[in-house]
Amino acid sequence: MIDRFLHNYNLRRCDNLFPSRKTATYSNLSLGQESQIDYIVTSSPGDIADYQVLDPAINFSDHFPLIINLNFQIDRSTFKSLHSNTGKKFQMQLRWDKADLNSYYNHTGNSLAPFLNKIDTLLSNFDTCNYDKQKYSDCIETLYGDIVALLNNSAKLYVPERSKAFFKFWWNEELNSLKEASINSDRLWKTAGKPRSGPLYQQRQSSRLQYRKRLREEQKSESMVYTNDLHEALLDKKGNEFWKCWRSKFEHYSGCKEVDGSTDSNTIVNKFAHYFSTTYSCNNPNRAYSLQQEFETVRANYCGFPINEELSFDTELVSKTINNLKRGKAPDIEGLTAEHLLCSHPALSVFLSRFFQLILLTSYIPSGFKVSYVVPIPKLKDFRSKALKCDDFRGIAISPLLSKIFEYCFLEKYESYFKSSDNQFGFKKGMGCRNAIYTVRNIVSDYVSKGNTVNLCAIDLSKAFDKVNHNALYIKMMKRFIPVPLLDLIINLFSDCFSCVKWDNAFSNFFRIIFGVRQGSVLSPILFALYIDDISNSVSFFPGCHIILYADDIILISPSVLMLQHLLHACEIELNNIDMAINFRKSSCLRIGPRYDATCACITSLDGSIISWATETRYLGIYIVSSRVFKCSLHHAKCGFYRAANAIFGKVGRISSEEVVLQLVKSKCLPVLLYCLEVCPLTKTDLKSLDFVINRFFMKLFRTSNIDTVKTCQLQFSFDLPSVIIEKRAKKFKDSLTKVKYSYTNHV
Repeated sequence: MIDRFLHNYNLRRCDNLFPSRKTATYSNLSLGQESQIDYIVTSSPGDIADYQVLDPAINFSDHFPLIINLNFQIDRSTFKSLHSNTGKKFQMQLRWDKADLNSYYNHTGNSLAPFLNKIDTLLSNFDTCNYDKQKYSDCIETLYGDIVALLNNSAKLYVPERSKAFFKFWWNEELNSLKEASINSDRLWKTAGKPRSGPLYQQRQSSRLQYRKRLREEQKSESMVYTNDLHEALLDKKGNEFWKCWRSKFEHYSGCKEVDGSTDSNTIVNKFAHYFSTTYSCNNPNRAYSLQQEFETVRANYCGFPINEELSFDTELVSKTINNLKRGKAPDIEGLTAEHLLCSHPALSVFLSRFFQLILLTSYIPSGFKVSYVVPIPKLKDFRSKALKCDDFRGIAISPLLSKIFEYCFLEKYESYFKSSDNQFGFKKGMGCRNAIYTVRNIVSDYVSKGNTVNLCAIDLSKAFDKVNHNALYIKMMKRFIPVPLLDLIINLFSDCFSCVKWDNAFSNFFRIIFGVRQGSVLSPILFALYIDDISNSVSFFPGCHIILYADDIILISPSVLMLQHLLHACEIELNNIDMAINFRKSSCLRIGPRYDATCACITSLDGSIISWATETRYLGIYIVSSRVFKCSLHHAKCGFYRAANAIFGKVGRISSEEVVLQLVKSKCLPVLLYCLEVCPLTKTDLKSLDFVINRFFMKLFRTSNIDTVKTCQLQFSFDLPSVIIEKRAKKFKDSLTKVKYSYTNHV
């Protein structure tokens, strides 16, 4: 039947093309049977250069692998298309934990010497008033390309590049010894002519059996055993990194494979590219044109404040910035990661400080700083059970690593020029979500204590970071009289930016970014806060009203519904001036006070859009409830805790010690439950309900319903209840406010 099939379809068996290589492809030593039952067939016999039946030393199958060599031509574009469709499991990554770091360190140090000499020559010959711009621009581009190539080539020499699952955390010295013994016994047996009995045969079979048995046991431990090493590795992770590592270990799923009805990676990535390229656009073309005209007019006569600092970054600043980089992050478009810099010779910091100084002096940004790629991340938590479209994803931009270092240094030295108002709590040292929540709480409580009903409006900006108008941003900066060298630098940094989309292993074509600030950029959040900072000035025309900002999260507070509407209109006017739009579908209004349940007219915008009244609204991760007093809903926090705790308990709850489980719950699940609750007003009932969540988990873990037993376990494991933790955090938070003489009235 097989011969007839091959004849009908004009196919040839490769073993018949090389008669001298014909040998058994199946061998069962226990049964004493062997046969030639595995074939490779071809329609083009002339393309087959060689055929072999391999007999490797380690092969637990009764079948031998076959190998052929082929000679044929292939279209390179076809090859790239096939390569781009490979799945995530075939992606290669640099394994720095297996690298020869000493050799990498020495190689980068030796290779950097000529670059240091070259850049020293450029700096020594630089004349601020008279220099060849084209020459220095070309030199900056060349130096950037050379340093990227140097780091990548050094890594290729001394850092192994392997697939994600190539190295096994469960592999140990015992397996190495058993593998070596199995290989040696197999070689000795083959040298003796492959006898079917006798001591050599028995030794071979025994070595193979021991190695195979132990290998299977260790492989099983990959998903069944929670080792101390893995425990420590997971505890070292923080937040999202922990859950990413956890899912790679315990949750094996294919992820999202279908978008907009397509499953082909190249088709999907091009759809994403079209979607994101249209997202980085203006809201109002007419207003965008007006802003461009206004910028060109203002810029023509702009001089700004003189800059007092020297235009340079010292080596210490660059070195400190590099040392603060987080390991294990995704590589940039050039393939560079934090490990490339952290493991290199200190001469790299010297070179980068001088390279950045050259950029500051010329205000020229290398094109490599402006190229990024976007990774689509699902917005929905249950994305695996729904048909997704492109607008169900948010794009996370991966910026060039050296550009990030430059921006970190730039922000460290010149951050005083980019300060925002006290009403803006986002992206400031010593400030966070809890400060903004605490301020809102105090304002509301102050009104309610006087018998007033407070009206809140939580505004959501539509694609805020993606819609930033660069010309409007430059105008805002010029109104602050930012020095010309810094202004020119930022203008050049945002000009001619390009990006592409990555999905699986496929990359889209590059598209130009004319609007928006990249969410992966270091300067973007600071510049965005400056961009919308004037919104807080709208409150000056409405006594008793307040505006609190945290990045693009804006909350309006007013003692009356009418004033709230007027305040909204004032904010709309300012937003329209900078070509920003409100997403009224995601915005909501809320009432707190004695008349919280009274029916009120809906808040309407200038264009007639309606913001409806809600009984609950989400603000900076907490849920504010419409009631007589400022109150937060704990339901979502409890659900989040149960999801996180069950995810851990379901995987390791019965195969690891209670101490390990509780340590993971304390470090990874408890923060979900207690997020920002130290600044929220909690009643005794609220605290008891939070304690109940922990008590129930202890009952499940220790298989008991006795509360006295639970309390004893909590005491033995030093596990504080939420009520105790919140009390400590609240005291610590108030102490920190006292040190800085904090008052909510200072921020409104």
